Amino acid sequence: MRHLKAFHVFHIAAESSSYSEAADKLHITHGAVSKQIKLLETHLSKALFYKNGRGMSLTQEGELLKQYTNVAFDALDTGINKIKETTGNNIEVSCEPTLTMRWLMPRLSNFYQSSGVDIRLSTAGGPVALGEAGLSMAIRRDDFDIPSDYVKHKLVEEWVGPVMSAQYWNSTQNNHLDITLLHSKTRPHAWKNWATASGHDFYHNKSSQSFDHFYFCLQAAADGLGAAIGSFPLVADDLQNGRLIAPFGFIPSGFNYVLLRQSQDLKTKEEQFQQWLEEELSKSTPNNFELCS
Repeated sequence: MRHLKAFHVFHIAAESSSYSEAADKLHITHGAVSKQIKLLETHLSKALFYKNGRGMSLTQEGELLKQYTNVAFDALDTGINKIKETTGNNIEVSCEPTLTMRWLMPRLSNFYQSSGVDIRLSTAGGPVALGEAGLSMAIRRDDFDIPSDYVKHKLVEEWVGPVMSAQYWNSTQNNHLDITLLHSKTRPHAWKNWATASGHDFYHNKSSQSFDHFYFCLQAAADGLGAAIGSFPLVADDLQNGRLIAPFGFIPSGFNYVLLRQSQDLKTKEEQFQQWLEEELSKSTPNNFELCS
């Protein structure tokens, strides 16, 4: 295509409020921007901008051209990203923060050593816009409405139960109503849901403390400040090393940990990661806990 550089300069200038701003974005001079726009206007025999105070505004023809350059350069960006996905040995993955810190991160080096695939993590919980965020996959609890066009692959059923330090349990086991309930704002109904499902009346305990994040809630339990409702994968390592105990055991929460993606087809590296997640999470369940002890 003739004047491709000029079309790109126009594309950036059309998104900017002035030639100077476009020049800053392109790392060229104001004069170079003006020259490329003039070249394109001569080629098309149409004015694309007009002065509007200190800035520049698009003419009717400029507005029309902008629609097409948006499509063209967006398509080019998509193509470049697809090529990077094909050639790069990495996967962009979003994972819930507490699962990332307490379960996934300690195990990821094993996956890299066995596969050579680099998992690039971002942490977030709840709904996720995979394509818009540049993500291939997201690991979540399925406790929210998942878009119908997402592929939801179940990794493991979630089991939950009260966890605390052994010392704290020794001081409260003779009167369960003395147990301080540790709550998190990210899972505000955890105790109520567990109490309803298990038949215990702990939810009515007078003593409680709330934390902004589930990670801090579990840390407080390990530090002997009270008892928290633990999701099994998030507390498996602490149960194994004795930092936490679970005197009341675990019950299914009614939710699952799932892997979300948009594409129906898995690349080889994505299939490797999915299979690895399933195998590792299967070890982090109450039924298989002894196998990894």
